[in-house]
Amino acid sequence: MKNKPYPLKFTPPWEKNAGFGRKHKSCTRNHTKIIANPGIVMKVLRRKKIIMLLAYFLLVALTMLNLANYKWTKEPQQCNQPMQGVNFQSRSDIRYLYKAPQVKKRQLVYVLTTWRSGSSFFGELFNQNPDVFFLYEPMWHIWQKLYPGDAVSLQGAARDMLSSLYRCDFSVFQLYNSPGGKNITTLGLFGAAINKVICSSPFCTSYRKDVVGMVDEKVCRKCPPQSLQMLEEECLKYNTIVIKGVRILDVNVLASLMEDPSLNLKVIHLVRDPRAVANSRIKSRHGLIRENLQVVRSRDPKLRRVPFVDPNHKMNKKDGSDYHSIGAMEVICEQMSRTLKTALHPPTWFKGKYMTVRYEDLVENPIKTVRNVYRFANLSANHDIEIFAMNMTTGPNASTKPFIVSSRNATQAASAWRTVLNYQQIRQVEEYCQHAMSLLGYLRVRS
Repeated sequence: MKNKPYPLKFTPPWEKNAGFGRKHKSCTRNHTKIIANPGIVMKVLRRKKIIMLLAYFLLVALTMLNLANYKWTKEPQQCNQPMQGVNFQSRSDIRYLYKAPQVKKRQLVYVLTTWRSGSSFFGELFNQNPDVFFLYEPMWHIWQKLYPGDAVSLQGAARDMLSSLYRCDFSVFQLYNSPGGKNITTLGLFGAAINKVICSSPFCTSYRKDVVGMVDEKVCRKCPPQSLQMLEEECLKYNTIVIKGVRILDVNVLASLMEDPSLNLKVIHLVRDPRAVANSRIKSRHGLIRENLQVVRSRDPKLRRVPFVDPNHKMNKKDGSDYHSIGAMEVICEQMSRTLKTALHPPTWFKGKYMTVRYEDLVENPIKTVRNVYRFANLSANHDIEIFAMNMTTGPNASTKPFIVSSRNATQAASAWRTVLNYQQIRQVEEYCQHAMSLLGYLRVRS
């Protein structure tokens, strides 16, 4: 019997019931991808590894550049100078990465002294340094404007002026300008004609700041006057500011400035034998009339004093001038003693910020003294400065002009009081200054 063919029924796959008459289950798409070609998988994985490796090296390179930039920002170095004193931290000290960069503070110096102590010459040691912004007796403006105020009452105003000047704010000079007067210029400042900053570029072309040597006042007075704002901009360029003054009588007046964390102020106390100071004050009494009166007004009227002259001697006009010259020594030595007492028992704000220099030591050994002073002020004494100091103290004769800095026989001038003052004058100065003389090592005369 012939077999009959089995009837096949074709059902398209898009219909609901497909296949040999059987009902197929509908397959839902799951989230698992079935990859048929493993070669493509390996190729994709290799590309991902290469990209991640490149990203890692890029991250390391950026980190190293950031650390290098931080190190040079923290401690900038000059290209022509070797690196000194750089403290490297260990890698484990993560605080080093977040430490704020330290900004080098400006070194501020005040030369504390009194009239006729050799301060003009001492100030020239800083005025001649090309790295120093020097100001000569800026508080003169206060004493002239507030005359006849006594010396002690003007101490606060003098301190406030210093606070502004050390911040390169020279607008304070306008406070002591004449009412209705013109604005003060660079040539209107006291001592401008001998200031190498004002007599040199960019203010004047007469001199160069980097060349050591005295300037001629007549030449400097012909320099064009410049604004104080321009002087402020020049001041900000210097890392060392030195101000020399005779109108701060006691270092304790500067306490608020010396302990101010925003300032880095050091004080150099220039002292001289009080008898030599008195002799020089008498010699230059005509130029110190107003200053002598202002200082004498600060004396305590209740104190008993040694008679100045012989009771049988009739006083003349010269004796009156000498009286104020020597009488001022009472206030000067009293204030000096307070400074020296503070130096003997220094408070916290005083330690490491004070230095005493005797004028006699300066003229006997100028090079050694200059080196010590410069080291204290964080300056470097070059050969030209040392030769300048030597030449200025080894001249042939004593100076005949009291307010002019010139080459002289400084050792002879330092002991001239022994043959000029009479015994009564010496006794009175020693009576006023006995404590200060004892602390500084000056011996009293016996006859």
